[in-house]
Amino acid sequence: MPDSTLSTVAKPTWQQRLLFGQEPSPELAAILLVYFVQGILGLSRLAVSFFLKDDLGLSPAQVSALTGIAALPWMIKPAFGLLSDGFPLGGYRRRPYLIAAGLLGSIAWLGLGTVVHSPAMATLAIALSSLSVALSDVIVDSLVVERARQESRSESGSLQSLTWAVSALGGLVTAYLSGFLLQLFETRTLFLITATFPLIVCLVAGWIAEVPQTIQPGLALIREQVGQIGQALRQRRIWMPTLFLFLWQVTPSADSAFFFFSTNELHFEPEFLGRVRLVTNLASLLGVWIFQRFLRGVPMRRIFGWMIVVTTLLGLTSLILVTHLNRSWGISDQWFSLGDSLILTVAGQLSFMPVLILAARLCPSGIEATLFALLMSVLNLAHFGSVELGALLTHWLGVTESQFDRLWLLVLLTNLSSLLPLPLLGLLPAEEAETAPSDAIASATPEPLVVTQ
Repeated sequence: MPDSTLSTVAKPTWQQRLLFGQEPSPELAAILLVYFVQGILGLSRLAVSFFLKDDLGLSPAQVSALTGIAALPWMIKPAFGLLSDGFPLGGYRRRPYLIAAGLLGSIAWLGLGTVVHSPAMATLAIALSSLSVALSDVIVDSLVVERARQESRSESGSLQSLTWAVSALGGLVTAYLSGFLLQLFETRTLFLITATFPLIVCLVAGWIAEVPQTIQPGLALIREQVGQIGQALRQRRIWMPTLFLFLWQVTPSADSAFFFFSTNELHFEPEFLGRVRLVTNLASLLGVWIFQRFLRGVPMRRIFGWMIVVTTLLGLTSLILVTHLNRSWGISDQWFSLGDSLILTVAGQLSFMPVLILAARLCPSGIEATLFALLMSVLNLAHFGSVELGALLTHWLGVTESQFDRLWLLVLLTNLSSLLPLPLLGLLPAEEAETAPSDAIASATPEPLVVTQ
């Protein structure tokens, strides 16, 4: 392997700064554009929330339950990877599935903009949109994981950082517009505009470097991959960190209740919420930069331990807004919300970047993409559990679209629950295990294969 320092010096400055040292190519452009589309789909994020709240008249607990159900496609992502590997379309494992994902997403948003008039139809349309993004994510994640395993230790996490930065940039482009346009147009108009974005995924599919296969792998390949995954998951070095990540992410969330509080109690307008999204997307980029610049070499146990404590303490600052204590300090609700969102997003991004890197490191050679997809699905399952637990807790505490007397308790409980996984940091790999050569890791499981998040 060439000296990583020399290879870094040989790369142009613009490549180091803009692409985090990655070699430019049509395939890299396609990968980044797919992530960029994931970001610009945020144009309708606020519109969906207002659509469910105002047009369909759902309560905070109902919104939490619906959005949790609609996220189900993200929990079965390995199935998409196995499908694309085992059943290539026209000999291609990636291009046709990217095209299908783009078309499906466009149809889902068109449906939201035209024929959806009930909670059940909304759940179906939002789930199809999630399926579209999850499927395209599976395809590009397989490419990202394959590339990431070829990075030197000094470049570790560069491609993941770049893809998340591009996704955040996509969100940044539409962040303010997501609220501003809601002041000018109906929610359905924004859905129709958003329907054009997934078509970009269709257009860049041809840039993926892929040689057509003459032999259809079929069920034999799928059975082989499933067997390899089963062997991998029986290894302590894989299932122990995975268990930790699940327990860390499954703690309940109060996001839906807080959205209702922001709009119904604090009377935040869509335009202001768009400003908040702009700030949070900028903060997300800042978080990626800080991690890339200062924290890449920090041992996993240490960074997770500190991030759990810091994000919990920062999350408790929402109590100041809920109890209106900020007003007695002379700070308006808007300014406090903007500052709080910025700090919380930076901390959240810093805590999530190690998750991606740890997941990539856990994946043995040959099934890295499939296992990475499974690990990300575990996190998505945890997020589903978090949202549904939050919905139950919201209902149990009696927090509704107009009753926020016990919201402070909901915020307190959801934040303090984040500390529960702290005693389990020992499930994460020790520092010396993190630096183990990839060849040693690869030797723990059988030979080749491929798929995703």
